[in-house]
Amino acid sequence: MASPPGGSLRTAAPSPGGPPAASPAPARARAASGRGSTLHRLDLNVSPYAYVAPFFLLFAAFGVFPLVYTAWVSLHDWNLLSSDNPFVGLDNYAALFADGYFWNAAFNTLSIGVLSAVPQLLLALVLAHLLNRPLRAQTLFRITLLLPNVTSVVAAVVIFSQLFGRDFGLVNMVLDWLGAGRIDWQAGVASSHVAIAVMIMWRWTGYNALIYLAAMQAVPREIYEAATLDGASSLRQLWGITLPMIRPTVVFTVIVTTIGSMQIIAEPLLFGAQVSNGAAVTGGTDRQFQTLALYLYEKGFRSFEFGYASAAAWVMFLLVVVVVGVNYLVVRRMRGGLDA
Repeated sequence: MASPPGGSLRTAAPSPGGPPAASPAPARARAASGRGSTLHRLDLNVSPYAYVAPFFLLFAAFGVFPLVYTAWVSLHDWNLLSSDNPFVGLDNYAALFADGYFWNAAFNTLSIGVLSAVPQLLLALVLAHLLNRPLRAQTLFRITLLLPNVTSVVAAVVIFSQLFGRDFGLVNMVLDWLGAGRIDWQAGVASSHVAIAVMIMWRWTGYNALIYLAAMQAVPREIYEAATLDGASSLRQLWGITLPMIRPTVVFTVIVTTIGSMQIIAEPLLFGAQVSNGAAVTGGTDRQFQTLALYLYEKGFRSFEFGYASAAAWVMFLLVVVVVGVNYLVVRRMRGGLDA
């Protein structure tokens, strides 16, 4: 065979008694492919944990650690006015369960929570259903619903405190004009609970209505059109179509509203401040609207009994879990009724 111009023809000589020598290029390609596959698997397995790691680190630092540390403090006679913090075991919990003020605060919290949460969610559902229909200036109405939520809670409570004023409040003026007589809203248990519940409803109804509205927007319009052709009224469509279709959203709002209702502090604190500085923390002169959060604040930051306040915080946490669980079971049973 003739050699090519300018060079000689070279062939790989087979090794005596063995297979031909393999070219190094495919081996390098296989090695690179193996490394790439390993990196790809590592990226798929590790990357999701790296993305969510910052949240869990922050939650551990500002959520789990304070919770565990509060449980440890609740087992001590921890007072900021004393350098000695002896271990007392469950004595703080025993004293808490025997404290009538604590149970009064628990009753006030549940009462205000029910008076504010139930009408709030029902009204939010009705408003969302109305806004889900063809209306002019829908964007304006939706923005208006959100305005109470972005309003300062201090400004809102001050205005409502003036509206519910005993002598010159607008509400009492209307009641007097109707012949019902004036009410000292801050003095009574029921009246103060109603006043605070109205403040909470005004602030959060629009927020929940927008959540319901967002869920309703995902319901196919063809279902409503078919129901309209069948002669179903708007109320019947709300009960028979809308509620079953947005059940997860309803459960979410019930749970979130319940948690918020069990942690009420700003409204009763500022409502009591209209009477006196002392009534602000005690929830009125007779503790008629002192909530669990206010009770905890009084013990921790007025009496500096951090051990006792930590025990109150843990019992409050357990009460929130119980109430949320009961609400979840009730809503779940209602879901079964809607399906039927």
